[in-house]
Amino acid sequence: MSLQFGIFWRRRSWAILALGLLLAAGAFGVGAGGPPYVRPISLLQKTEPSVPVLNIKILKTYPHDPHAFTQGLEYFDGFLYESTGETGQSSVRKVDLESGKVLQKVDLGREYFGEGLTIFRGKIYQLTWLSKIGFVYDMKTFRKLRDFHYYGEGWGLAHDGANLILSDGTNALRFLDPETLAVTRTLEVYAGKEAVTKLNELEYIGNDIYSNVWHENRIAWIDARTGQVRDWIDLSALAAQEQKEPEGVLNGIAFDAARRRFFVTGKDWAHLFEIQIEGIAF
Repeated sequence: MSLQFGIFWRRRSWAILALGLLLAAGAFGVGAGGPPYVRPISLLQKTEPSVPVLNIKILKTYPHDPHAFTQGLEYFDGFLYESTGETGQSSVRKVDLESGKVLQKVDLGREYFGEGLTIFRGKIYQLTWLSKIGFVYDMKTFRKLRDFHYYGEGWGLAHDGANLILSDGTNALRFLDPETLAVTRTLEVYAGKEAVTKLNELEYIGNDIYSNVWHENRIAWIDARTGQVRDWIDLSALAAQEQKEPEGVLNGIAFDAARRRFFVTGKDWAHLFEIQIEGIAF
């Protein structure tokens, strides 16, 4: 090695070492007030792309029973159908949208805690929380037609036109045959690589599932084919306005397919809201 080359190599080595030390200092937050945060490429961690957050605009406000602990909500043929919870206070209701008046109601036995609800082929399907039993009613008369059983907890319920869709507080949504109640498919829900648990009240629109996340002021917009969360819908402003006690959380999604209206409410909320979601045209 020539003298000149040796000097050049040592200088180059010291320069590389100095650059490495500077980058490492940046990576660990050294040098407050110095240049912007820099992290060496070798230290970059694999992170999932952030899921977009969508804002909402209130289009109209409707009255809602402030003592209705909303667990399931659906709009069908001009009326709201609602399942309410709390042991000894659970019910299924038909409600006038404009006035909030309860037009029809059946109470559950005092041992049951009502949960999700959906309407499928002229029948109301309702879950209970811990009893592992659901009920099927005639939609017009509210006469109970039969019981059905499932494993695990019952949280939310919807349908895709062929199957019922059940949430149980995990990140797995179960698709059930509406006659046999056998599981036909399981869809695991993720935001990137992170499992999204506490999926609660559900609504199926197009090829997507909209789900409240229990104790979070947001709705997950889920691709029903892949289980990936496409967007979060932020409802924190509504929750701040309506939530009066810790368990009075956001819960309740309904969609008017004929007029393309999207409704939300919460447990013991005094109002139900028709909203427009940023960037979504139903």
